[in-house]
Amino acid sequence: MIPWEVFAIRYGRNDNAKRSTNFIGGDPHDAPMPLDYFVWAIRQGSRTIVLDTGFDEPMGQKRNRQFLRSPADGLKAIGVEPDQVEDVILSHLHYDHCGNHDMFPAAKYHVQEIEMAYCTGSCMCHDGLRGPFEEEDVVAMVRKVFARRVVFHDGEGQVAEGVTVHHVGGHSKGLQFARVFTQRGWMVLASDASHFYANFETGRAFPILHSHEDTLRGYEKMKRLASAPNAIIPGHDPLVTARYPAARPGLEGIAMRLDVEPRA
Repeated sequence: MIPWEVFAIRYGRNDNAKRSTNFIGGDPHDAPMPLDYFVWAIRQGSRTIVLDTGFDEPMGQKRNRQFLRSPADGLKAIGVEPDQVEDVILSHLHYDHCGNHDMFPAAKYHVQEIEMAYCTGSCMCHDGLRGPFEEEDVVAMVRKVFARRVVFHDGEGQVAEGVTVHHVGGHSKGLQFARVFTQRGWMVLASDASHFYANFETGRAFPILHSHEDTLRGYEKMKRLASAPNAIIPGHDPLVTARYPAARPGLEGIAMRLDVEPRA
């Protein structure tokens, strides 16, 4: 099997988060614990699969998040033209993972069927469940369904040889992660199956949930499917930026190469 290259593209930041707000039950230390926002590029030769599409600057302002750059600019910096991308995996349909609706005009979108049903069904009548969703994001995805641009998965599915998706739920009912074959073995791109390394390493869930049980089971599933513990890449941890090298000189803090051994 030919290995894929994997990159994390950093486009946003939340400096207001604290350790006490990033775990169910809080944390004895109330120190700052910022979140970074990423999209991911999975590349093999001339083909690139993108995981998640991020949010744009107006959404960052609405949600009080720091918008650093368009995800498109980060992708172009590593040689990926968004209008040439043919496959986009959406881990789930929360605002920070499925925005920028027109960024990939040639792509089909890979989504868990249960996530689409969740964000268009009766659960969205409850403020506590619909908070991370944006109406326009959901409507845009419905339009893609009618344009025959959505590929639905039910549990596990293959996007390409060496790239699979796996439903875990938990954070959102239809949350999925991507598993990628790389030069260092099987890597799990967790997205929000684990916001931070500390979530899955200590078994303490991030507090935005559909199911606490499914979140904890998801940690175990990721560990089973990754070739090594350090081959699980969390979705929002600034340690990813610190542990992995820039894709090339000048892209420090913008695009990180993940299919190499981390610094620590």
